Amino acid sequence: MTISAFGLRKNFGDKVVLDGIDLSVAEGTVFSLLGPNGAGKTTAVQILSTLITADAGEVRICGHDLRTDPDGVRSVIGVTGQFSAVDGLLTGEENLNLMADLRHLPRREGRRLTARLIERFDLVEAARKPASTCSGGMRRRLDLAMTLVGGPRVIFLDEPTTGLDPRSRHGLWDIIRELVAQEGVTIFLTTQYLEEADRLADRIAVLDHGRLVAQGTAEELKRLVPGGHVSLRFADLSTVDRAVRVLGGGSRDDGALTVQVPGDGGVRSLRATLERLDLADIEPEGLTVHTPDLDDVFFALTGHPTPQESAR
Repeated sequence: MTISAFGLRKNFGDKVVLDGIDLSVAEGTVFSLLGPNGAGKTTAVQILSTLITADAGEVRICGHDLRTDPDGVRSVIGVTGQFSAVDGLLTGEENLNLMADLRHLPRREGRRLTARLIERFDLVEAARKPASTCSGGMRRRLDLAMTLVGGPRVIFLDEPTTGLDPRSRHGLWDIIRELVAQEGVTIFLTTQYLEEADRLADRIAVLDHGRLVAQGTAEELKRLVPGGHVSLRFADLSTVDRAVRVLGGGSRDDGALTVQVPGDGGVRSLRATLERLDLADIEPEGLTVHTPDLDDVFFALTGHPTPQESAR
């Protein structure tokens, strides 16, 4: 595992922020940490990225022990926080050159890297003007490009698309996918947009009151919540009648010639339903699988509305 954390704890005074959480993140994947505002997401990122220390627990990142070798951890990670690290008085090119200098890259190598990043992140417009005059989406791309100057193997993205318009958000999603697919970078993402986690993350963990209440793929988490069903469409009412008898019930809609059967959306339960129909020589004309979305999962697991809803 690229990131392994066991028994991670953090208190601020008498407030327990992280209560012994365990995390494992595989190399070359996107891992998303979700939770209500104040659940401890940013604290977890700050600990894993060496910005603050944990009160207890063990962490290894790319083989480096966080407690005994924090410099080793810093050598393999990059961090893009909620607030941009871009200097608004400098141009995009100057920001990237400054980061290369801070990384102690040879001048010629640093300037070549800056040129490549400007082209890769479509920052030609931002390269020659003060960053403060750029759009929010362009500043975010510049921020992420600056993170890549050190060639990190792990990138922590703490709510990277907050405040961006939908087009800029989707553009950043494409960049994140490219980093993982083409370079094998591991992404640790916190976000207030559940759609973002659903679209990007290979695995998701839900944090609530300092504890992890669920972990899994988006599809696995959706199956934890009741309400999933398979909607089967038939040719005529007589077939609907037969299907209801064979399936032992279900919610029927005679007008639409459909029967809804409870199910978790998994292949096994769907196959079992179709096999029962097949044994009775009943063939549906079509079917759709309906599962709860991550908003439903989030509310069921935490008792809170989704973060973006609670911010309205």
